[in-house]
Amino acid sequence: MPFHISTELRYSVYQRSTMLLSLHALSTANQTLRDECFTITEGSTCEFFPLETGDNRYVRLDTGERSNLLITYSVTVETRPGARQVHEISEISVGNIDRVALPYLFPSRYCQSDRLFHLAFKLFGHFNHPLAQAAAISDWIYENVDYVPGSTNAATSAHDTLTERVGVCRDFAHLGIAFCRALSIPARYFSGYACNMQPPDFHACFEACVGNEWYIFDPTRLSAPNGLVRIATGHDAADTSTATIFGSMFLESMSVSCTADNFQPLGRSELVGKAVLLEP
Repeated sequence: MPFHISTELRYSVYQRSTMLLSLHALSTANQTLRDECFTITEGSTCEFFPLETGDNRYVRLDTGERSNLLITYSVTVETRPGARQVHEISEISVGNIDRVALPYLFPSRYCQSDRLFHLAFKLFGHFNHPLAQAAAISDWIYENVDYVPGSTNAATSAHDTLTERVGVCRDFAHLGIAFCRALSIPARYFSGYACNMQPPDFHACFEACVGNEWYIFDPTRLSAPNGLVRIATGHDAADTSTATIFGSMFLESMSVSCTADNFQPLGRSELVGKAVLLEP
């Protein structure tokens, strides 16, 4: 199904600054892009590149002498998510996990899985399949953490969210990742666009690796798994920041839109006993 995405960011620039932007959807085996367009205010310059450590697409932008900056991005994206029956997905021991997934077992800046080991086993250790554990983790976060826009900041970690029981999608994803890693399930951060999400914004979820495939979970329940478009993947939000500023700028306004004609989101009843993966 094609998703129509558009983003607009407006900044006031107080001194010449550099930005690293992560707005561009990824081109992958199950995600095809067309009619992509990126613009910035005349007088600013930019370069496009993937980081050496992964496929995430970045823009390095120099504001020049502009005092105001307008950034726009639009693209049409065709996605082909898949679904598996959980009982047909084989568990794989850590000794047989793909090497590329092994780093996602370790604690990271925002996901202190080493501090959640005992609680993770107390809450989820009795589930007999890693995907059942990941699903239970997602449900537990939804039921026990309040989603409150503006309640946290860029320093908030998974342990903070667990303690304060409040957060936004970024925090929900971090806590899900930390719980999974505490149970020896590789888990990674997903940033992207979500079809018809309210209020419209960039979105974060987490993916758990089971049977050497990555399955998506959204503890906020603000998105449908078949309505997600990937921007970036990382250990946590530090790897996938939408805008990192070196200088002095202020975000005056932001608009994000992801829509599709006749989109039919997969409901919870349709997902019973199933897990969804965005890539093959």
